[in-house]
Amino acid sequence: MMQKFFQRIWAIAGAVSIRSKILGIVLGFIILLGVGVMVQSRYALTATMTAQLEEQSVSVSRDLAARATDPILLNDLLGLHDLLNETLANNPNVRYAFIVDPQGQVIAQTFEGGFPLDLLNLNSVTSTEHHHTALIQTNEGLVWDTAVPILDGKIGAARIGLSDASMRAALSTLTTQLLLTILLVSATGVLVAVFLTWILTRPIITLVNATKSVAIGDFSPRVPRWADDEIGDLADAFNAMIDELARTDELRREREVLRRQLLEKVITTQEDERRRIARELHDSTSQNLTSLIVGLRIMETNCAQCAAQSKATDLRQVASKTLDEVHDLSIRLRPRVLDDLGLAAALERLVSEWQARYKTPVDVAIQLSERLPGDVETAIYRIMQETLTNIARHAQAHSASILVERRGDVVRAIVEDDGIGFDVNTNHGERHLGLLGMRERAELLNGTLTVESAPEHGTSIFIEIPLNPRLSGEGVEVRLA
Repeated sequence: MMQKFFQRIWAIAGAVSIRSKILGIVLGFIILLGVGVMVQSRYALTATMTAQLEEQSVSVSRDLAARATDPILLNDLLGLHDLLNETLANNPNVRYAFIVDPQGQVIAQTFEGGFPLDLLNLNSVTSTEHHHTALIQTNEGLVWDTAVPILDGKIGAARIGLSDASMRAALSTLTTQLLLTILLVSATGVLVAVFLTWILTRPIITLVNATKSVAIGDFSPRVPRWADDEIGDLADAFNAMIDELARTDELRREREVLRRQLLEKVITTQEDERRRIARELHDSTSQNLTSLIVGLRIMETNCAQCAAQSKATDLRQVASKTLDEVHDLSIRLRPRVLDDLGLAAALERLVSEWQARYKTPVDVAIQLSERLPGDVETAIYRIMQETLTNIARHAQAHSASILVERRGDVVRAIVEDDGIGFDVNTNHGERHLGLLGMRERAELLNGTLTVESAPEHGTSIFIEIPLNPRLSGEGVEVRLA
């Protein structure tokens, strides 16, 4: 429970900014210190003044008792009243004073509105006592009531009441002064804390902003060294890290350019080689096979009674089948319709042959008003070809659809099937290699390739290729979702 409690407290405190933490710590410390000093000061002052009031009460009472002896013996009541009034005048803390005879009857008193009779029973002193003090609670505060015997109680006793008004006034003054001091110290502490947080957080904020710039690939920001302390060392280390990241990024860009150039060269060479082989198959091998078929047909016709007629027929059938396979291989290597008529016609022929071979319906929608650049047409055709191959081999789909359209300076292509789908985060062997090849072709043209699929929910492939690709490789996005 305690661990969870501290974790909760830390979670709340950790969500507060450094500036708020420092201000809170400073203010909390000042307030705690101020409250502690105030409590200790009030306690010490109260104890000291209480002792002083008690001593003053005894001293004034004894003085009154000593000076009242002669007027009592002479029965000088006027002198007693003057003595009591003088005692009140000379001692501001004395609230009342009166003298009683041995029977407890009041001889002289200072109450203007009449003597409160209940006061007689609240305190008394015997002849053997030096004095007796009672603490009385009144509406105006505490009163130290001290009774002192006169001539060992033979002629009476003198009593005075000493109010705690001076102590309360002193405590109020002390509290006010301490509160003002706390406010002044708090204001000073806030100013110091603000200055301290500015010193501490400004380089940290600069570091955060520089880090955000580095995160988006901008390695130009540098953090100034504020002071020769740990934050200054951190700034130097951060700048050294940025320099190293900049060098690494430069090397990565150079390697990326080289890789792209190599990939472009490989794909261009591959397409040229395919075009050459397809042309040779069409122009040379196909012509030879055609001549062989014609010759075998002539031999078969002229040798109607020849024993070798059946053999010639077999040879002609083999040659015809070989010619068909060579023709199919030539189209697979490099369809002439792609060079002659463009992407739309090539895709329609590709889909038509694919449907005839695999008996799976494909809905095709091609919205292209004009020919596209050759590299873009080749890339989209090869991606479509690989996609249809994957559908035939792995998807077990009942239908598929293809959409190719141009919107402004961007060509978009979408291929969907209702097959078994797959987990895009798992390596699927040959299919994964096919997706990598498709990715490489889209990446070469600064395109994006997104694959969305889930088991038993089919597969969707989204291709987007700009018609003005940059050579730097920046902005390429290849996502598997």
